[in-house]
Amino acid sequence: MPLARLRLTPEASHGPLDGAWWPRCDALELELPALVGSLDPGRGTVTRVTVGAAAWPDAPLTVSAPDHVIEVVLSDAAAEEHAITLDCGTLGRWELLVVPPDEPAGTAERLLTAAADPWNPLSAQRTLAHVEDGFGREGAGEQHGP
Repeated sequence: MPLARLRLTPEASHGPLDGAWWPRCDALELELPALVGSLDPGRGTVTRVTVGAAAWPDAPLTVSAPDHVIEVVLSDAAAEEHAITLDCGTLGRWELLVVPPDEPAGTAERLLTAAADPWNPLSAQRTLAHVEDGFGREGAGEQHGP
């Protein structure tokens, strides 16, 4: 499997997202090992992920990664629909926007960039909606960081 299409916030994030991941297909058992393999080992071992059941309807309950098995938790929460949470044991967790696999490359690039902005105050769902609306229209009460 090729390297994951992934963009992480540099250093510390000040928003709800720590970056974005653009999988090539909706087969989590194929995509997750590449994602985990792309992460810096210093970030810890991913032991569990939480994904939206609507986005990953055929997701298995476990996925094999090099040297360990990752537990997959399916969530019905709307906030998880376009997100993946990576739990790394005692080193914390990472919240990533999941760019839909069929997203056009230009839009996907804007989503990867927006989600990796450490000052992005928007959730995964709101970032996706904001970028797909064309950046130009501000939502009620939304502001961009410095």
